[in-house]
Amino acid sequence: MSSLLIDRIGLLVTHEEERPEREDAALLVVDGRVAWIGDAGSGPAADERLDADGRCVIPGFVDSHSHLVFGGDRSAEFAARMAGERYAAGGIRSTVAATRAASEEGLRARLAALVAEMHAQGTTTLEIKSGYGLDVETEARLLRLAREVTPETTFLGAHVVPAEYAEDRGAYLDLVAGDMLDACAPHARWVDVFCETGAFTVEESRRVLEAGMARGLEPRIHATQLGPSSEAVALAIEVGAASLDHATFLSDADVAALAASPTVVTLLPGVEFSTRQPYPSGRRLLDAGARVALASDCNPGSSFTSSLPFCIALAVRDMGLTPAEALRAATLGGAEALRRDDVGHLRVGARARLALLDAPSYVHLAYRPGVPLVDRVLSLA
Repeated sequence: MSSLLIDRIGLLVTHEEERPEREDAALLVVDGRVAWIGDAGSGPAADERLDADGRCVIPGFVDSHSHLVFGGDRSAEFAARMAGERYAAGGIRSTVAATRAASEEGLRARLAALVAEMHAQGTTTLEIKSGYGLDVETEARLLRLAREVTPETTFLGAHVVPAEYAEDRGAYLDLVAGDMLDACAPHARWVDVFCETGAFTVEESRRVLEAGMARGLEPRIHATQLGPSSEAVALAIEVGAASLDHATFLSDADVAALAASPTVVTLLPGVEFSTRQPYPSGRRLLDAGARVALASDCNPGSSFTSSLPFCIALAVRDMGLTPAEALRAATLGGAEALRRDDVGHLRVGARARLALLDAPSYVHLAYRPGVPLVDRVLSLA
């Protein structure tokens, strides 16, 4: 049995129900789990002691939406958007071509570099999707590589229809719901679909989600990024999706329906930053009683950021969240979007995944955007 006492914490965020924050605190970790929380200077004996020296300690970020295994570069596409070109789903196909051509060693090396970026910025739990292979062999390879770094892997064969099936969507759907799922399901926990104009219709999305669920995968959905679709929102709720992601265009009825459901709404402010689409209102969702998560959507096309602190700053400035609400969405909210109760908080029993900030408060994550405030990351379990 090993133990670590983190003492002299200026501000400790635990997300406990009755007392989510504590000043002048200490925290004891035993065998990788939070075992005790109390006042600074009053902690029990431990094998090691870490002096936080007044720093703020927060739960490690839970990034519940990312696409980290890919080949190629789409910086020219970004430059074109900044010059006025509109974002559309079709750019995904250029990444598909580069990913199919990439070596396994190259894909693994880039994945490791991106995971290291995330960890350095405080992310200690993450989800990774496939979706840049769009054939049986490559999709299975992407998920196998993702599974090397996280158990939260998502099959996204229904990202877009690849070029070779442009004239036969039905055949591609048969492949996704059949042989591709059979090859990918052993490496995935989740099934996802891009339910948007230019990608997949509501009925096509239903077929893919139900096929994945029949193979034991849990559903999530990309929806209402490019335009409104109450039918897509209704589908997410109907199939019991853990999360509806993007939510850029929601009607009042959509917001009410999501608030009355267990489906988490995952906001991805890096996308709006990179595509110049309107930011959805997190304030409206929270005021309605919906559960909200923040994630990076780290991908080479529409949001090539690995920084949840950056996403927190955007959520506070442009989505109407308070600093406390944004932090909660990037930690406990992300855990809820992954149906995890062991991460995203620092209550007794939680996995000891946390970040020490070189700041007295988490408010500095939004107050000092772009500044590397994560001083140290511990991911002990």
